[in-house]
Amino acid sequence: MQRNLVILLILSFFSAAGFAEGTRTWQQSKYEDFLKGTSHGVAISSDGFLQLAPAFKLVASTPSSAIWATAVGPQGEIYAATGAPARVYRILPGGKATAIFQPQELQVQALVVGKDGALYAATNPDGKVYKLEPGKGNGATGVSSAHAEDGRDAHHSKAKQDDQAPKQGDQAEPDTENSANGWKSSVYFDPGTKYIWSMLLDDNANLYVATGDHGQIFRVSPNGEHALFFKSDEPHIRVLAFDAQGNVIAGSDGSGLIYRITPKGDGFVLYSAPKREITSLAIDKAGNIYAAAFGEKRGGSGPSSVTVAIPAAKPPDAAAAPAAGPNNAAPPADSAVTLNSLSAAIPGGSGVYKIAPDGSPSLLWNSRDDLVYALAFDSRGRLLAGTGNRGEIFEISGREDYTELVKAEANQVTAFVKAPNGGLYASTSNLGKISLLSSAADAEGSYESDVFDAQVFSKWGRAEFQGSGNVELFARSGNVDNPDRNWSTWTRVDLQKDAKITVPPARFVQWKAILHPGDIAPRVDSISVNYLQKNVAPEFDDVVVTPGIRYQSAPRPPNLESGQRFDPQPSPIHDRESIGVKWTSRDQNDDQMVYSVYCRGDGQTRWLLLKDNLNERFYSFDASLLPDGGYTIKVSASDSPSHSPGEALSSEKESDRFEVDSTPPQIQDLKASARGGQIHVQFRAADSFSTIRRAEYSLDAGEWHFVEPIGQLSDAKTENYDFSLPLPSDDSDREHVVVVRAYDHYDNMNSAKTVVSGK
Repeated sequence: MQRNLVILLILSFFSAAGFAEGTRTWQQSKYEDFLKGTSHGVAISSDGFLQLAPAFKLVASTPSSAIWATAVGPQGEIYAATGAPARVYRILPGGKATAIFQPQELQVQALVVGKDGALYAATNPDGKVYKLEPGKGNGATGVSSAHAEDGRDAHHSKAKQDDQAPKQGDQAEPDTENSANGWKSSVYFDPGTKYIWSMLLDDNANLYVATGDHGQIFRVSPNGEHALFFKSDEPHIRVLAFDAQGNVIAGSDGSGLIYRITPKGDGFVLYSAPKREITSLAIDKAGNIYAAAFGEKRGGSGPSSVTVAIPAAKPPDAAAAPAAGPNNAAPPADSAVTLNSLSAAIPGGSGVYKIAPDGSPSLLWNSRDDLVYALAFDSRGRLLAGTGNRGEIFEISGREDYTELVKAEANQVTAFVKAPNGGLYASTSNLGKISLLSSAADAEGSYESDVFDAQVFSKWGRAEFQGSGNVELFARSGNVDNPDRNWSTWTRVDLQKDAKITVPPARFVQWKAILHPGDIAPRVDSISVNYLQKNVAPEFDDVVVTPGIRYQSAPRPPNLESGQRFDPQPSPIHDRESIGVKWTSRDQNDDQMVYSVYCRGDGQTRWLLLKDNLNERFYSFDASLLPDGGYTIKVSASDSPSHSPGEALSSEKESDRFEVDSTPPQIQDLKASARGGQIHVQFRAADSFSTIRRAEYSLDAGEWHFVEPIGQLSDAKTENYDFSLPLPSDDSDREHVVVVRAYDHYDNMNSAKTVVSGK
């Protein structure tokens, strides 16, 4: 296809009975939508489109879990510094990784190659810099094992305390060349610190070494002389880079500071990042400095509170020792190391910042879930970020403008180095691999969407495609959520013809796009799938009737858009004159429903309509409409508002039987007489429908007092009462008023009075 493919198609009308008339559309056109799918050679832009990604091919796998740094030798060979186990590997064309150095320390953290082909490898903990040199056999297969003495004596401690570099001669004797390995190693520089995080070589072969414990940078000259180059007030100097003027740009852990240090060692803080730790630096040709940082920034000048994650696998002898994690996070100088899960959320998040040549900073990219381990530029000068813990490589073009280029088959992308052919070697950890990120697009890319759940059995219509270039579209369907469990095969969707999706009707569907290079770059902006659900009748959970309750509806919001549904929750109000009905219902098609409410009394066969065309799921009515007796409410639900006449479905549900009693009991044969200093009272309470619950009396407008019926139990529709009230001796000749009242089972009340004459 050599022209833009913009196909906007309408799903044809399905006339089969029983299927919903409302055509629905599943669309994917946003970055968040595309992230749910699976890409192979396809990049996902934050602007919401798919395009071919750079080719990403595996070069080599190592036995180690983590690769911290890589370097390319004079002949194009690759060297990898690793941990778990700690090795330096030499990788020749063909991808075979040969271990050429095995230190006693737990990690080989940093690695640089000199112009003469010598390697400088830094280890952690008990940081040392080793010099590795090929022997007469060119080191093709051998291993050099460092067993030299530590070499630190009392003057090391003094140098550490006085912030002075260790003195020349503090290095161990080199291992002699061994015919079994072909490489020799020696301790080139021992800074007397616990951690070495980064190294640089300048054009004059001066080696700059960034350390932890006291935030120092040392400079080692080619003849082996070394001195303290820069001392910060941070616990760790984490990363180093050179700018065009020969200044050292350094990033710290503790306060997230970025320094510019002149060749004379004079430092100036360019930027204090909002994060705790600077993890990577990159500088473009225009002099812009890009810095990756992560972690919560805490106030004060106390010890660093770095959280460290260790690789999934580690040597047995490393079990008790702290180790740097795949984020190269620096352990605290004088506080305990916390081992954290690799999949845990990143406290404080991660960000990439740009410092312009005039010193002004700006945020380019941030994430709560992805930690940036490495920054680099591709052959076209575009900024790339290697991240974890999902093993992604992003191209960052501007503020919140980025593209997910690659998702590696590893948890973390930890390092980049330029490849001789113009691409980039990308190193990963968990698993420890090296892959080539090409400067050219892949020959073909495919993208599989997320599985879409239509909720019910559905027919599939036509596809709507927006994009350009040579793109093929496929679809498949099934009735389980796992496509590997006997779905239909991938079926091509003819975008040039009618774009009809000819896969079996089912509940689930998925699409796949294959992008082919051409004169016009292939691109997918949007894919929509039209579908028609099989209509399913509404369902009820329950119908609840409550006498003495009136439901009040909430007012319709004024900003509700036309066609937008309004489903208010009922607000109950106590009202003895009302009966409230509410119900819960659902429709798998998410159709709009209309309800009718019916009533039927005990012994009746006909349902009487109380109200129809209700949109709300509650209703209240006047209790006086129902004489005393037992009743049942029935609610009917129909999806007719969403369907053509004759295609709607309905269902109904009855409530539990309930009773209505709005008539109070009658007070009968009330009599009272005074005799012997007492008032003798007799009456009968009778109700035509329910039992008498209780009775009370009041004498001379006094407080109400409970009175028991004859036989004490109140459990009949008619109860008789006979009781006497004592009178004070001085009140025996006065007139008295006796008032009695009785309640039935539904709290209907009636009262009566009688007057007792004095003597």
